[in-house]
Amino acid sequence: MTDRPTSPWPLPLPPGEEPPMPPLSVWPTGQRDPLAQLRDAGCVPGTETDTERIPPAVAAHAIALYTRPGDLVLDPDCGAGTALVEALRAGRHALGLTARSRWWTLARANVTAAKTAGAWRDGSVLDARPKVLATVRAAGLIGRVGLVLTALRTAPADPNDQANGPDRDPVESALADLATTLLYCEPLLRSGGHVAVIARPLRHPNGSLVDLTSPLIAAATAAGLAPVERCIALTAGLRGSRLVTRASLAERRAAARARAAGAPTALTVHHEVLVLQLAHDTELAAATAAGIPWPTEDDVIRPAVNGVTYPGWRRAA
Repeated sequence: MTDRPTSPWPLPLPPGEEPPMPPLSVWPTGQRDPLAQLRDAGCVPGTETDTERIPPAVAAHAIALYTRPGDLVLDPDCGAGTALVEALRAGRHALGLTARSRWWTLARANVTAAKTAGAWRDGSVLDARPKVLATVRAAGLIGRVGLVLTALRTAPADPNDQANGPDRDPVESALADLATTLLYCEPLLRSGGHVAVIARPLRHPNGSLVDLTSPLIAAATAAGLAPVERCIALTAGLRGSRLVTRASLAERRAAARARAAGAPTALTVHHEVLVLQLAHDTELAAATAAGIPWPTEDDVIRPAVNGVTYPGWRRAA
């Protein structure tokens, strides 16, 4: 992986035209069942209670693709810390934040277990809300993070929070929280760094799948990020050309009830992954592909190639 980003997007786009959907790829990350993945990673008992965790195989795949040894991996809503464990096992620095004392305890235990097993020893878990990521800027993290790897979590960090009352759609609330988190993560990314958001498939009460990609792309764009890849991380095993589902008993029962009611519902076999980069990184890559020379040090104060000035332009150059 090089410092210079790559992008398939053309430059410039015609006025009023939306960027195309990012290219789709499939990750074979379901070859081991969820509990076996936790055992392989050396996670402590109780990690399985974090039902919205990033599967270790998905975290390991993302870290291998988008970072290099010694990079810093940040999970701003780390839950039980599976992404942190895989970062340490891969020789990356790891930093996690969580607002729940239960997850903080488990994440700390998992980081300690990974270090004890001989993994890279630079891993930390902070007891803090993802919304206050802006305070991390004081820790000197601006432009240092190689990968922000996090999951869309629909369970509120604080069930007593008035903003997450019974009348608030949990998915809408989760997307709003993630939009805030992405906004604070943008200045922490190094040039060429990535953000990977893992989203479990969710269904409407009528059984149809919730469109998570569109609001996630909108939130990323508002935060100064651009989608560069859309991935399907399999949670089912591959046996030749056949998928072996690993759905829970509850999911199987729900699918059976839907069939009995005359509304057949397929079992989900994947998590969706949206990969983002700094908007000016993708523009520089597109400019390079179009034969536009990279800016010199004297050019960094000028507007970007599409006429917009970005806060991180000097860092990118």
